[in-house]
Amino acid sequence: MQRGHTARLSEAVMPLLPAIRRFVAKHAAPPEIDDLVQEVALRMHLRAGELPVGNLEGYVFQVARSVLTDHARRDKVRARSSHVPLEEYHHPVEVCSPERVLHGKERLQQLVTAVGTLPDRTRQAFVLHRFEEMSYAAIARHMGISVSAVEKHIMKAIRILVATLDC
Repeated sequence: MQRGHTARLSEAVMPLLPAIRRFVAKHAAPPEIDDLVQEVALRMHLRAGELPVGNLEGYVFQVARSVLTDHARRDKVRARSSHVPLEEYHHPVEVCSPERVLHGKERLQQLVTAVGTLPDRTRQAFVLHRFEEMSYAAIARHMGISVSAVEKHIMKAIRILVATLDC
């Protein structure tokens, strides 16, 4: 018996869906309309097994208002108005052409060569900081010099590398 009642309710609700769609369209953004109308239809389908509805049209619009209210609450809680859509132009794909790869390898070789020409203590301080990611204080303890001396060595290395690599 419940299946018959469900089928009758679905048949009665189907003609109301265009009106529900127009009602929802007045209160929601265009991309959300289909989902909201579907939510109304789903709630009506789930309601089909319960007691019969006296004023079906009024009830369907009440369900639509409830769906809109729930949707607005979810938007507010999730701060949806603060979200930015992820578009392709936000994250362009870089093309690694053979020329670009070759240029990068050449620049890396130039850097390695330039680091190799630095004075020993300057090179040691620079490598420990930039490649080993040690702090100035740790480098100072490791090399047995002051933090100020470490700063001077690293600045000297940067000056030499910039001049050598024409950055």
